[in-house]
Amino acid sequence: MLSEQDRAAIEKIKGLAKDAGIDLSGAKVRRSSSRFCLGVEHGDYNGTELFGVGTDRFIWMAYKGNDEGKMRLYSGNFVGDGVVEFGVGDVPEAGSVKDSWARFAYGVDYVLRREGYAISKGIDAVIYGDIPGGGMSRSASLSLNLILTMLEVNGIAVDDDFKIVDMAQAVENDYVGSPCGQLDQIMILFAKEGFGTHYNPKARTIEYVPLGEGAADFRIVCLDTGTERPGLEKSTYKVRRAECEQLVGILQDNGYEIECLADIKEEGVFEKIESELSVAYPDLVERLRYIFKAQRRFYEMLDAWKGGDIETVGSIFRADGLGLRDEYKISGDELEAMCDIARGVEGVLGERMLGGGDKGASGALVKVGSVDALKEAVDKEYPKKCPDFAEKYAVHVCRVVDGIKVFEGLF
Repeated sequence: MLSEQDRAAIEKIKGLAKDAGIDLSGAKVRRSSSRFCLGVEHGDYNGTELFGVGTDRFIWMAYKGNDEGKMRLYSGNFVGDGVVEFGVGDVPEAGSVKDSWARFAYGVDYVLRREGYAISKGIDAVIYGDIPGGGMSRSASLSLNLILTMLEVNGIAVDDDFKIVDMAQAVENDYVGSPCGQLDQIMILFAKEGFGTHYNPKARTIEYVPLGEGAADFRIVCLDTGTERPGLEKSTYKVRRAECEQLVGILQDNGYEIECLADIKEEGVFEKIESELSVAYPDLVERLRYIFKAQRRFYEMLDAWKGGDIETVGSIFRADGLGLRDEYKISGDELEAMCDIARGVEGVLGERMLGGGDKGASGALVKVGSVDALKEAVDKEYPKKCPDFAEKYAVHVCRVVDGIKVFEGLF
């Protein structure tokens, strides 16, 4: 059954298709979600376990296959780009397209062919989304949507969902040039309404975890700062990832048998590293300190979720945010302005920046009776703190949803 949100998006797409001259008669719609990470932010490329949910800000793509071997795509969010059209297998060189959303469509074609899939059919498609730019994984949602769609119209079955994750990451890493990990793709592809998704990277397994009975009624709130994040490849995220990889190399050279920073779990080992490297590499040790502490918080958070103790989940979410700000130093002025406002509202259980950092969105866990108070506080205080974005910010109240859904019979 379609929600009002879905119906509005479909009507929007119908109008866009008419404007663009794209025939969608008989088309299906694939809807891909955003995500909200509860832990560990920036843990994926450091090897930690992950936990999060799918959230109801989406990308909708109405599509149908064609036998012409042509990709014809039109985005309602970037109408100035017009219809993006190219032949399957005929895409620009990797890394050469910098500022167009079409680089994700090119990248999907590039990766699928590189992985040996026989892609001959193209698609006619119109895309529309309401995922804020930065923090809720718009690029991962689009990449997954396009990959799943191209596989479907070409009659290709991929039994291993993690292969889909790997390819979606490769679109960003190898074609776009963005050094993302796999947190976003995993939390969207596997998201299940009513459940948290727990990913164990060592075993590469997914466990669906229901919120325990008796939990206080709460909402997930995304605090879109109105800023534009230019992409992970141009952000502090890239620097932080390189720092963590550098530290792993230093530790390996010093005799530590590790593959990633998440392998440092014992307090005595952490303290030894701290004493050995704090003078020579103070910033790198700070990055490790965040990952070490965040891993410990992760298991407390997971137990609290299972037990229905959403207050503790919120307090750990807040502590993680302070660590991201003070130890990992991945946040930004506007992100912290939103956090400062949220922290002062009674009934906000926890708040922190989301995603890659610098710009984009912060998030909060909020008791249901305090959502309006949070909105009012943001409306009053954020324009004062960040006047350049007084007309651009937004507050999104989200629910937990399935990551991927397909609708038929709408065109």
